[in-house]
Amino acid sequence: MDLDAVADELYALPPADFTAARDKRAKDARTAGDRKLAERIRRLRRPTKAAWASNLLVRRQPDEAEQVLRLGEALRQAHRDLDGGRLRKLSAQQRQVIAALARQARDLTTQAGQPIGEGARREVEETLRAVLADPEAGREWVRGRLTKPLTAPTGFPLVAGAARSAPPTSRDGERAAGSRVADLDAARSRRRERQEQERRHEQERERRRAEQEKRREQRERRARAHREAEDAERRLRAREAELTAAEEEQGRAAQRRHQAQQRLADLRKRLKEAEGEQREADDAVREARTRARKADRAVHEARRRATDAAAQAEQLTGQGEPPTV
Repeated sequence: MDLDAVADELYALPPADFTAARDKRAKDARTAGDRKLAERIRRLRRPTKAAWASNLLVRRQPDEAEQVLRLGEALRQAHRDLDGGRLRKLSAQQRQVIAALARQARDLTTQAGQPIGEGARREVEETLRAVLADPEAGREWVRGRLTKPLTAPTGFPLVAGAARSAPPTSRDGERAAGSRVADLDAARSRRRERQEQERRHEQERERRRAEQEKRREQRERRARAHREAEDAERRLRAREAELTAAEEEQGRAAQRRHQAQQRLADLRKRLKEAEGEQREADDAVREARTRARKADRAVHEARRRATDAAAQAEQLTGQGEPPTV
């Protein structure tokens, strides 16, 4: 992206679309890191409707634009030579070209959907007169980047009017021609002074615009800094609130952990006691089982003895002997 390419694009647009497109291009340049180019783009001025129509004419009709430049050079040369016949011929051609091109400019704006009014058409004609009279105006016009209509210098039409009659050949005519040359020089001097004054005024306006833009940017930076500070303060308060909540949650979790540790210690103690009781119970069960086995054996032994004794007693009773007491 460069300034010439952006300017060519922007000054081809209707004035209603210019500002939004310019601001977008400036933003694109700023995003790309070229702040200097962004500032230069942002300083491009929106054209008036008449200036846009003149730019459109140059862009859409380059051959006619070249014809205007050649006609202007021929007219200026005829003025310098005080060639009355050629001036009359060229002046007639000048009027025809200006009228035809002004109509073309109006038609082009209509085709673009932004038709110009009668006042703007007259400003297009005035711009064409300026281009014919002033080579510097022609160079500015042919770039197609006018922001306002051009104004024809006053000296040029005065000489054109004086040239409607053939230059005199008598001594009085020579004096009259010399007077016209002096008038032309004076007009050129006034034109240069006026152009210099306009240049100074334009520089002063540009300086004021730059200062205003600088102050605007400073206000925007201050406002942006305030907004960022407020956002940072809100984020800080939010983080502090989150920290407080996290610390409170940490305290509650630590308390729950302490309580759990206490319950675990108590359960471990009770488990140890239960394990001791279980071991004692296991010992008692083993002892009881041992005693039960011994008792069982004793019961079997006593039952066997009782059976044996009963059998012996029965045997003795059958033999007629008295039972042993």
